[in-house]
Amino acid sequence: MQLGSFLEVVTFVSAVLTILLILLQQRGASLGAGFGSSGELYTTRRGLEKSLFVATIVFAVIFVLSILGLLLIPA
Repeated sequence: MQLGSFLEVVTFVSAVLTILLILLQQRGASLGAGFGSSGELYTTRRGLEKSLFVATIVFAVIFVLSILGLLLIPA
């Protein structure tokens, strides 16, 4: 398998997983929060919520790095 095709697969998989992880995260906000008037206090992420948050960041970084890799390797 060539490096370019490997990076394409990594990009696709990381994009799908990032989307799924974002959708799995708890909103925790009402309609008013969308307009900047959230009445909730700051809460700490714990347990599964924290794991989902960290995994989302990791897969987003993998996605960005794979895109940069595809841009840098010759076609």
